[in-house]
Amino acid sequence: MDGFFKKVGDEIWFEEIDRDSLKISYKIKDIIYSKRSKFQDIYIVNSNDFGKMLVIDGVVQTTERDGFIYNEMISHVPLSMHENPKNVLIIGGGDLGAAFEATKYPVERIDVVEIDEDVVKASLEYLKEISKDLKDERVNFIFEDGAKFVREKKNEYDIIIVDSSDPIGPAEVLFSENFYRDVYNALKEDGIMACQSESPILYPDIFRATYKKLKNIFPIVKIFIATVPTYPGGFWSFTIGSKKYDKINKVNDIDTKYVTKEILESSFNIPKFVQNIIK
Repeated sequence: MDGFFKKVGDEIWFEEIDRDSLKISYKIKDIIYSKRSKFQDIYIVNSNDFGKMLVIDGVVQTTERDGFIYNEMISHVPLSMHENPKNVLIIGGGDLGAAFEATKYPVERIDVVEIDEDVVKASLEYLKEISKDLKDERVNFIFEDGAKFVREKKNEYDIIIVDSSDPIGPAEVLFSENFYRDVYNALKEDGIMACQSESPILYPDIFRATYKKLKNIFPIVKIFIATVPTYPGGFWSFTIGSKKYDKINKVNDIDTKYVTKEILESSFNIPKFVQNIIK
């Protein structure tokens, strides 16, 4: 049995440890896929309560049952703010959930830059509930370091979505101020970036630091929130950095499971305690 999984009688349990102070356990039906890539340990498992789950280095990344909440919010909020997005860059997002949501818009190009090709391959083959077996001619897969990739781009993208894992290991650089400056430079003059910025409840320091770094760079910075049950604390934040737009401009008639017109239009209404963290 792999180190992240325990056999308890006839049962398999996966245990995620967060900050050495919180443990979250999931009963697992079976381990569908496992591989040690060049960068990390990748698992796709079938859980009792959340269906298929993508687990990387012992941390749940997305699930069949609630992954759509995260993917719809991180994608549809920035895409609905921009008046006419054409070129989209997704850094990370190897499960392809965000990329699939972006294909619902009349964009011309979606570049997915994922450092670990094995995550994409596994998601396409074993996690079709999230990846949707994505086959869209507008989607381009680029397997390299996202920070290096964006550093070499100037004035190219309308939307950049930073769909990163937690700020440890390969994803740590994706939370740095230098990286955010490179993202700013890669955006067109009315471009928008969106990133996940951790839990304001369990990771207030990371949440605050992300907001402050973006405030040093972008003229407009906005916070929005969603509840994603399998993320520690459940209460998750996203941060927008925008060069021009400060509100939702239009809501397209698209097929979603979580996002509605009302949710999008009220995206930037955040609780008082969250406002206080970033003061």
